Amino acid sequence: MKVRIVLLAVSAALAVVPAMAQSTIYSNGPTNGNTDAWTINFGFVVSDTFNVTSYDTQITGASFAMWLEPAGSPAPCAHCTYGGDTLESAELSITSGENSGTTYFNSTVNFTQSGCVVNNYGYDLCQESTSFNGPTLNDGTYWLNLQNAETREGNPVYWDENSGPSHASENSVGTIPSESFTLLGQAHTCGAGADCEASQTVPEPSSIILLGSGMLGLAGVLRRMLF
Repeated sequence: MKVRIVLLAVSAALAVVPAMAQSTIYSNGPTNGNTDAWTINFGFVVSDTFNVTSYDTQITGASFAMWLEPAGSPAPCAHCTYGGDTLESAELSITSGENSGTTYFNSTVNFTQSGCVVNNYGYDLCQESTSFNGPTLNDGTYWLNLQNAETREGNPVYWDENSGPSHASENSVGTIPSESFTLLGQAHTCGAGADCEASQTVPEPSSIILLGSGMLGLAGVLRRMLF
């Protein structure tokens, strides 16, 4: 039994790697829903900045607040019960500049729609969530760009303006107030007061061998004590 415990300890020691945690990487604040919104299809591009605070941070998903055509628009088929339009996909890119510069990610992503309510202007205000295998970024400021959105009915879709801390622009008018969004991902985590760079250093192979040899030697001593 003691030998088994020691061997498990050896396995745990050899498995030590930098900690990764699924978390909110950046939030631009709560949804507004009743002030304004900006078109992200029909040739329009909306761009917002976001900040990454940890090195080697992978972006794996996002959620947005969108305005969509409400129920009462033409139904998609003669026998359909139509509850409003649905965002299906959009081109999402992450760049070093305002929809320009170095491109770290550029792909058409699909959305899951939820929590729709009717806002003061009669639009469906919905949460749109997506997951994707995004880029790994170091700490710094980047731009998130949305364009070429597709809806079930081919209608315009609008990204909710909430005037959060992000800088933002629209390709036809320039600087605008920023929009409602949250980015999710995996970021390295460090203990309180720890040097993050130092704590994320992977042991060299020679160090791992020495550690394993020492632990296995201890296992041998305990084994001899049992017999």
